[in-house]
Amino acid sequence: MSGARDGGKPFEIPREFEVGVAPQQVWDAVTKGSGGWLWPMEYEPKEGGEGPFRSVLTVWDPPRRLTVRSDDPAALPPGQPLNQIDWAIEPRDGGGRSRVRYVHSGVFTENWDDLYDGADKHTDFYLHTLRQYVTHFAGRPIAFATLDGPGSSANREALTAVGRTLGLPVDATEGARVRVQGPAGHALDAVLDYRDAYFLGLRTEDALYRFFGRGHWGAPVGISVHDFAPDADAARNEVEWGDWLARIFA
Repeated sequence: MSGARDGGKPFEIPREFEVGVAPQQVWDAVTKGSGGWLWPMEYEPKEGGEGPFRSVLTVWDPPRRLTVRSDDPAALPPGQPLNQIDWAIEPRDGGGRSRVRYVHSGVFTENWDDLYDGADKHTDFYLHTLRQYVTHFAGRPIAFATLDGPGSSANREALTAVGRTLGLPVDATEGARVRVQGPAGHALDAVLDYRDAYFLGLRTEDALYRFFGRGHWGAPVGISVHDFAPDADAARNEVEWGDWLARIFA
C-alpha cells in the first residue's frame, strides 16, 4: 500500500484464522454466498473483472486468492478514496480445513481514528459470522435483510437496550443457549454466538441475527438478518425488525 493520498493516511487490518471446511467452501462463501454472512455482492469471475463498489479484481485465483481494489471515491464511503480486500485461502489437514488470511487496507482522509476503530471491530464480527455461515448454513438459499434504527439509537447505550428488549440475560456469555423475544411476538430459541460491547450475534436453526451497536461511532443501531428458512421473506423481516427497533427507540 502506498503512502497517504489526498492528504489521507493508509490503514491495514489483517486477520488470520482456521475454519473446519474446505477452501472451496470458503471461496464460495466469499464470492457467491456473501449474503449469508455480510451482504449480497457480485463478482465478475476473472482477473480484471468488476467487483462491488466499482472495484476491480486484481487477483482472481480460485479457490486460493482474491484481491479486490477500488479507488473510485464516488463508490466508496466519504473520507475513503481507496479500499482493498485481499483473501488468501490455504488447505489444512488434507483439505478438510482452511487457513484464511484476510487483509483490509486502504486510505482514510478524515476521522482516521474513528474510521479505523469501527472498521477494525466490524472486521472481527463479520469474519466470525463468516465462520458461522460456512459451518452451519453453507449452500442454503439466503433471504438477506438489513436495516437501521432511528437516529435516537445513535448512542453508546443503545445495544444494552436491544439486549434488554430481547430478554437476553445480562450474564449470558458466548455459546449459551437462550430464548429471546423477537418481533411480532415471535420467540427465538438461539445460541448466543457473539457478544461484546459493540455487537450481538444470535444463531437459530434457520437464521443468523446480527445486532450492531454503532452508537460508539455516532451511527444508529443496525440489524442484519441472514434467513435460511424455506419460507424466508426478506421484506417481512425488514418490516418486522424495523418496527421492533422503532418501538425501542421511540
